[in-house]
Amino acid sequence: MNLRAPHLAFEPFDALAALCKAGGDSLRLNILRALTNDSFGVLELAQIFATGQSGISHHLKVLAQAGLVATRREGNAIFYRRTLAAEDQLGGRLQAALLDEIDQLSLPPEVQQRIGAVHQQRAAASQEFFARSAASFKAQQDLIAALPQYRDSLLALLDSLGFAAHASAVEIGPGDGSFLAELAKRFAQVTALDNSPAMLELAQQRCQQDGLTNVQLQLADALQDDYPAADCMVLNMVLHHFPAPAEALKQLAQRLKPGGSLLLSELCSHNQSWARETCGDLWLGFEQDDLARWATAAGLTPSESLYVGLRNGFQIQLRHFAKPSSTFGLRAPTHAKPQESDR
Repeated sequence: MNLRAPHLAFEPFDALAALCKAGGDSLRLNILRALTNDSFGVLELAQIFATGQSGISHHLKVLAQAGLVATRREGNAIFYRRTLAAEDQLGGRLQAALLDEIDQLSLPPEVQQRIGAVHQQRAAASQEFFARSAASFKAQQDLIAALPQYRDSLLALLDSLGFAAHASAVEIGPGDGSFLAELAKRFAQVTALDNSPAMLELAQQRCQQDGLTNVQLQLADALQDDYPAADCMVLNMVLHHFPAPAEALKQLAQRLKPGGSLLLSELCSHNQSWARETCGDLWLGFEQDDLARWATAAGLTPSESLYVGLRNGFQIQLRHFAKPSSTFGLRAPTHAKPQESDR
């Protein structure tokens, strides 16, 4: 007589086994390393690792089943990002330890070069968009988040920081210059940087129209070219145009004076993929935790935050990240925190 072994429920162990299986392949570990502070589509990962699309898709499926990566659909493409380890859940400590070990390693030089090539392709697409669409960009941007929708909240956050009269500011990607007049009122010297001649021309016209004499416009790459260090750096709806936002925050933080502040207005993560073609967005917003994690890795301290709901389904996050001060008296610290808004 054949004896049938009773079915045993091993679900918790199955979950741990899936996690161990996912970490048991060097290519999958390299993929996780590449996703540390970035998000890539299947085709981009196939390019980065010089592997067929079907092979990359298989490895991503294994990682997703283990809960190591999360997916987001943008149009017809699926983008992958690393999930944060929840150490209070089953497998969380194992996942955290695995990711920590991975992050101590460097990717092979050829993989790093191909990641750089992907970033260059993204940057070229963004620059081409702004060269083509400068005249209509404001109308297109207003479809998502016009400056008047969050200007007052951003100014309240800015004014709560109590900058000294002699402080300086840099605005990265000023667009048509709509916010420069507000900065010119509050800072002794303002530098506006844009890598698009067409967009900088629009900002120049606005400065002349408003009679701004303490604003210097500079055609420059904010991550590569020289410009004065500032007490305050402002990015209004700009970070989602950077090919590698985490690396951008790291480099921009180096341009802040000790005790300075980085003010960021950005979209929360969304799935309206038409923004890519209409507004040239490389990223469909950002998760709040990701921005905080990237800023911390850049040596900044997450501080005040404010969320503004919009009627068109988007939500704006206004974030303040502070650079620790090694000296005193650069600006008076404040703990004022704006109240949450849902206009």
